[in-house]
Amino acid sequence: MKKVISSPLAPAAVGPYSQAIQAGDTLYVSGQLPIDAATGQFPEGGVKEQLHQVFKNLGHVLSEAGYSFDNVVKTTVYLQNMSDFGTLNEVYSQYFKEPYPARVAFQVAALPKGALAEAEVIAVK
Repeated sequence: MKKVISSPLAPAAVGPYSQAIQAGDTLYVSGQLPIDAATGQFPEGGVKEQLHQVFKNLGHVLSEAGYSFDNVVKTTVYLQNMSDFGTLNEVYSQYFKEPYPARVAFQVAALPKGALAEAEVIAVK
């Protein structure tokens, strides 16, 4: 059985998908762009500010379902430029603590709306 999870604090989906789906004790959170739900815009600055917004949005969706970053077991991060990997690690370490979830990071040709980063997570209670 699956349950749709949606947080008003995270940006609405930009296509035909749910912010997250809970199946049993597992939560699958869709890729979150660095959009501030209050303004509909990316934060001012560069990749660091966008990564913070991405993780804030993930946190809002996790929280809506009663989960936290401590419940995350897998993270997938998409970067427009792999040279931002060090910045990713810096920002990431502010949201996750040991034991860190499994993670993969990819450089992609483009992200929706010209974003510099996007991330999705899987969490388990």
